[in-house]
Amino acid sequence: MFGRVFALAAFPATVAGAQLPQVDSLRPISLQEAVTLAQRNAPAAVQARGTLRTTSSSVRSLYGSFVPSLNASASSNKQASQRFDALRNQVINSNSPWNYSAGLSANVELFDGGRRFADLRARNADVDAAEANETAVKYSVALQVKTQYANVLAARESEASARAQLEQAQASMRASVARVTAGAATVSDSLRSAIAVGNARLAILTAQNGIRVASATLTRLVGTPFMVTANPSDTANFAIAPIDSVGVFLMALQGPAVQQAEMSLAAARASERSSKSTYMPRITMSYGYSGSGTDPYGFGSDTTKRFLYGSSLGFSASFPLFNNFTREDNVLRARVSHDNAAAQLRESRLLAQQNIVQQLGALRTAEERIQIQQASLLAAQEDLRVQNQRYTLGASTLLDLLTSQSTLNQARAALIQARQDYRIARAQIEAVIGRDLQ
Repeated sequence: MFGRVFALAAFPATVAGAQLPQVDSLRPISLQEAVTLAQRNAPAAVQARGTLRTTSSSVRSLYGSFVPSLNASASSNKQASQRFDALRNQVINSNSPWNYSAGLSANVELFDGGRRFADLRARNADVDAAEANETAVKYSVALQVKTQYANVLAARESEASARAQLEQAQASMRASVARVTAGAATVSDSLRSAIAVGNARLAILTAQNGIRVASATLTRLVGTPFMVTANPSDTANFAIAPIDSVGVFLMALQGPAVQQAEMSLAAARASERSSKSTYMPRITMSYGYSGSGTDPYGFGSDTTKRFLYGSSLGFSASFPLFNNFTREDNVLRARVSHDNAAAQLRESRLLAQQNIVQQLGALRTAEERIQIQQASLLAAQEDLRVQNQRYTLGASTLLDLLTSQSTLNQARAALIQARQDYRIARAQIEAVIGRDLQ
């Protein structure tokens, strides 16, 4: 009977060693290193940086529209033809010499109703919005990394808790086997102890699997070719850092999401002004300088074939009197975009306010839960110590001992969950305000 009991208790460990890889093979990295790698490699971060580059390029392009555009041209041609001479009754070939031409032209728009200035303001606002979006994406990626990092740490804490649970269960099983051998307890006590040992081993396997899954997710986020995991020392160095709730609340109202909405509104306002420029005339100036001749672009020595140059300067003005209501449609669409951007800004501010209130509450609740669960853990440990002594002396039953062990396991799990919730709440706050909490 006892041999079957010990075999039952040792069976899960044998299966675990045969089927699952070791967690120790994962490469540990610090939280800051994981965040830095993810912010560099994450597709969303790469896309945000690309958006910033393209919007910056559009600003440079608009600045270029204020200076004349230049075009250079060159061409050469030669003509050959045949004609029939009826008097001589023969075909006469005629060949003209090579003819060369070269020219330089410039064109600049002098007045466009303020369209370029409005477009420039809009594109500058787009750049500011892209910078705010890059910050928002940066901390959104950091939030994902910190969440998975916290999941790894919580799984490691759960593994440590499960190993402590296994030690307690094994000690209880030794005590129950001794009492059964002495005739002071029934065989059911040893069987219950074996089940407790098996459950503890299963808890270790579950925690290790949680470490693997969270580490695989963390590896995907940081984009490394090798499997990474959280640094175990980050679990031991857990501490509650105080924060200024009022300051955090004010920073949230100027977070990256709000800034992006503000810049989008500025861009929409400038685009609306640009759409109205079509009600003003456009004035353009052009200049050309060109020459032609049979001398190869003026580099030959024959002065009789030199290039003859000419220049031209012109101004033109245009004003569309009626373009089938296209202007009115563009102005209306721009005004609607402005109204949508204003509504989105209001929504962004209210959403930031909602999120920061929610996350501050979650953070404060997690802080209180940590303190309460720490006290509960101490109480559960003391209760288990007393129950162990009482069971050894025969003053209590195994059921009382197992109940105390279960209470201690629940207190450990609740403390682990409270710490995880605290880490995630801090990361959520940092994502809302767009900066790291000190």
